[in-house]
Amino acid sequence: MPLKAGIVGLPNVGKSTLFNAITNSHVEAANYPFATIKPNTGVVIVPDERLDFLTDLFHPQKKINATFEFYDIAGLVKGASKGEGLGNQFLAAIRESDAICEVVRCFENDEVIHVENSVDPARDIETIDLELTMADLDTVTNRIAKQGIKARVAHDKEAAYEMAILEPLQKILSDGQPARLCKELTEEQIEYARKKFFLLTLKPIIYVANVADSDYMDLDSCAHYQTVKRIAESQGAQCIPVSCEIEYEISQIQDPDERKEFLDTLGAKESGLDKLVKACYKLLNLSTFFTCGTDECRAWTFHNGMTAPECAGIIHTDFQKGFIKAEVYDFEDLKELGSEAAVKEAGKLRMEGKDYRMKDGDCVFFRFNV
Repeated sequence: MPLKAGIVGLPNVGKSTLFNAITNSHVEAANYPFATIKPNTGVVIVPDERLDFLTDLFHPQKKINATFEFYDIAGLVKGASKGEGLGNQFLAAIRESDAICEVVRCFENDEVIHVENSVDPARDIETIDLELTMADLDTVTNRIAKQGIKARVAHDKEAAYEMAILEPLQKILSDGQPARLCKELTEEQIEYARKKFFLLTLKPIIYVANVADSDYMDLDSCAHYQTVKRIAESQGAQCIPVSCEIEYEISQIQDPDERKEFLDTLGAKESGLDKLVKACYKLLNLSTFFTCGTDECRAWTFHNGMTAPECAGIIHTDFQKGFIKAEVYDFEDLKELGSEAAVKEAGKLRMEGKDYRMKDGDCVFFRFNV
């Protein structure tokens, strides 16, 4: 199940440095606008202590974490919605993403150029919101022109249903507000709009506040971070504080013990990037189930609400077609009891059928016949 988050922001806010840290790769991170001309794609491992436990227990030949794709998308500028600064390419790359990670500069540094010549997180967020909103307004307006005629003249039911969604969206977008803040639509209508209209501002968003190294351990005193946090809270979004430079340093440390020691000096249990990856998972309503044995222990990503056959299909389409049943136990039961044999003896192993909805932390063996 390939999932992608687009890293966006104004030029020179730390997007490429963040991307380098996430993927431990080396895209260009030069100190000038448009250092990243094409979206760079990187795959990051989703950290999961449960998979580590399973690996220690089963001693498999292979351990496979769930993964998540990140796009490093070149910096947006004013006028991007009208094609300024390679805007059309950037907006298309965002449209292909499942979620948006918006990097906001929260550090002062005269040696790093800012396109507006000053650091102002609220202004920067407003600039990006406006460009994405204007692009969406064009999309909605064009759709209204098409579907409005069908609804009025042909009395087309689908067109009439769409118009009831499009008109509130047009109103909020015309006010310069992102579509995700529209309160007039039901969850069903919002989901329909996501699938049909591909609006940029309907995509779930996380704000990544890129703070200075010196502010990382005292965020309460970082005014720029507090500004981003307030804006995120007003939108019902999450704000993850990171120092992109520190995160890149952490990504270069290969030894787990040395990495933990470095985090301890920062007073942190996990890196900001681990928090970001986990937050993206939650943002997209994702969970994890496990398959485990001596040959392989693996984490699989699924959307909450998926049934056992649907999750079996994530592994292989034949598993879904020929699904018979799922043998399931909860990871926490395994951790408490210490072995699969003990789980079975305790009566914690369940046989689930086609209607079973998978839960986060399920350890499962699918039985099928094709």
